[in-house]
Amino acid sequence: MRKEHDFLGEMEIPDEVYYGVQTMRAMENFHITGEHLDKDFIIAVATVKKAAALANMETGRLDPGIGNVLVQAATEVMQGKFIDQFPVDPIQGGAGTSVNMNMNEVLCNRALEIMGKPKGRYDIVSPNNHANMAQSTNDVFPTSIKVCIIMKSKGLLRALRRLTDELEVKSEEYKDIVKMGRTHLQDAVPITLGQEMGSYASAVRRSIHRIERAIEGVHTINMGGTAVGTGLNAEPKYIQSVARQLSALTGEMFITARNLIDMTNNTDAFADFSGSMKATALVLIKMANDFRLMASGPRCGLNELKLPPRQPGSSIMPGKVNPVMAEVLDQTCYQVIGNDIAISLGVENGQFELNVMEPVMAFNLFNSMRYLTNAVNAFVDNLLINLEPNREQCAYWLDHSVGIITALLPHIGYEQSSMLAKEAYMSGRPVKEIILEKGLLTQEQIEYILSPAEMTQPGIAGAKLLHTDQGNHIEHHKKISGEFY
Repeated sequence: MRKEHDFLGEMEIPDEVYYGVQTMRAMENFHITGEHLDKDFIIAVATVKKAAALANMETGRLDPGIGNVLVQAATEVMQGKFIDQFPVDPIQGGAGTSVNMNMNEVLCNRALEIMGKPKGRYDIVSPNNHANMAQSTNDVFPTSIKVCIIMKSKGLLRALRRLTDELEVKSEEYKDIVKMGRTHLQDAVPITLGQEMGSYASAVRRSIHRIERAIEGVHTINMGGTAVGTGLNAEPKYIQSVARQLSALTGEMFITARNLIDMTNNTDAFADFSGSMKATALVLIKMANDFRLMASGPRCGLNELKLPPRQPGSSIMPGKVNPVMAEVLDQTCYQVIGNDIAISLGVENGQFELNVMEPVMAFNLFNSMRYLTNAVNAFVDNLLINLEPNREQCAYWLDHSVGIITALLPHIGYEQSSMLAKEAYMSGRPVKEIILEKGLLTQEQIEYILSPAEMTQPGIAGAKLLHTDQGNHIEHHKKISGEFY
């Protein structure tokens, strides 16, 4: 054991560990989640510390003999070493001070070890005087959150792009499968399964753009603002240098906020990013629920999609298979939405020059990113790639639907179409059969009007065939409609 002290008193620390007295106090005080700090976040904090040490050496304030060993220690943490030396709970009081001091102590004790000195010799390399030079938890912690968001966003965006790509593949594969479109959960008008898949791809692509815009906002940092954003104990040259050093280390363009006080006490950038994930979650829930409905049955539901069977669905009903991958995507998205509420409450609860609720924001942001990334990848791998359409069932519902009557409106009028719909509902007979029986249209006309190309694109279905004398006008109308859509 070794003895370390702070202004509250002395504590005994196991000599093999790299953390120190302030970390030990946090371990005693905060037993909240039972979880560890996110590994990427630990790496992000080490990256910020390395940038700060390089900037302080550049200004001449930090002795290179100390600065270089701190840089070496930070580099090792960035490489994934000593991750087990960060035992503090992610949710903690103190606005992240425990995380900041945990890192400072680990870096200093590793630096002392590199120098051949015993751990705890903070008179040689100090967690406060050296590792924390020109810094405060109040600029280090939020900046580290932003670095970690950017790190994790790459995996999230990659997963969402995979989803978009696979949906677009399905859109092309299913472009000729005409099915019944539905509004209000009732039969509407025909649509192709490919068009539905394309609409999901479009919505996910929009979600990607929304996340990318939010990421732009976390490239603005408050390093050098120190305690309240006034820059106390930080040299102007350091403030310019630390953003440049951080950019070089991460390959991202970090810029110093014009108003460091604002950037220190406002955390709306985190709400913006969390909101982009929430909106994405809403898009994914809608899509997943559509898949569940289209795959319902299979004997007594819509049965338009065949989901890959992934596990037995019941402990009592033999042969039952459930849409588990769509269900787990839904549940993950619910959690992301719940996390967004916690983040929102944290963001609005800042007072004066600091928002002390950043630990709960970080915890939920990182969890949301990890959960969403994993769930989207699982949905693509275990459902979407091996998804199969039920072409026969799609055709059956289409043939037995009254919704196709809408395509007949320009040719037989609303009143006649309504009578057809009523008779079809009452008799249960296919619409095509009734039309032919009444002699309203020929077989050729029906097939043309109700063809996939005619029913699922802008324009008046069958107009060219039925109104050849107006052909030029109709073709012009369809051309303009096509360009608009």
